[in-house]
Amino acid sequence: MAEARRFVVLLFAPLICGAGAADDGRFYAGSYSFSDELGGFRITDASGTGSTADPVILKEELSSASPVTLVIRAAQPLRPYGEGGDYANGFLHLRLVVHNGSGQGWVEFEFELQEQLGQPSDFGDGLSFNQRKLSDEGLLSDRFSDYHRDYEPYDRLLFRDGHVDPKSFVTFGFFISDFTPDPIFYLRQDPRIPSS
Repeated sequence: MAEARRFVVLLFAPLICGAGAADDGRFYAGSYSFSDELGGFRITDASGTGSTADPVILKEELSSASPVTLVIRAAQPLRPYGEGGDYANGFLHLRLVVHNGSGQGWVEFEFELQEQLGQPSDFGDGLSFNQRKLSDEGLLSDRFSDYHRDYEPYDRLLFRDGHVDPKSFVTFGFFISDFTPDPIFYLRQDPRIPSS
């Protein structure tokens, strides 16, 4: 009986672990899991469903001004256009709250989507920062007043005209869409320091 209960708990762990890391080191929120397994930063919390009204809020601490990569996996079955929560449908409203633990001020911050680790996303893979819509739905930062998007030959989003002091927090928000969702993709995060 105890073994059966343990199986049920492990089976439903992704659904109940939004406030902390699961045993596998991943943080679960909505239909996705988030991991800092590639190093250079630390996830401290995850919550939300990933919808417009309830974006996934991911809290992170970056310990240097070097690029880091967030690993995002489907935690539910993949189904394009399926109901969020029951399926990983390729649509994710994400809000990052990032602590600057690097000891250096940041003057820009760039995000890059990758379907294959180390290779920028291109138009053919369906993954983008809301490329099919002209609106800026969910696009925000509380420390940077401007942004620039590059869609081809890669998917990058550069926040600029601002700064984040050491030991301060910055919030970013954006909408990720993938019309041919894969079970895993990556978000490269690159804080920029002033050039000397």
